[in-house]
Amino acid sequence: MMTAVDTLSIYERLKEATLNESAAKEIAEVIKDVTEAHVATKDDVEKAVEKAKVEIIKWVAGMLVAQAAIVATLVKLL
Repeated sequence: MMTAVDTLSIYERLKEATLNESAAKEIAEVIKDVTEAHVATKDDVEKAVEKAKVEIIKWVAGMLVAQAAIVATLVKLL
């Protein structure tokens, strides 16, 4: 879900502030573009969390294998 930017409201407020129509429209669009380009969506966050989970599982599995190998080696030495 993308955060909505009310460009019409921005445009109207800038026009009321005695800014010419084309400048008001361009400023409203720039604000919308910049805001939407830097906002993380729920899907972005969910994908990042899923990726982090996969990485954690890989590390934990690797550490379990390493631990088992160390324990097996120590048992053989004793």
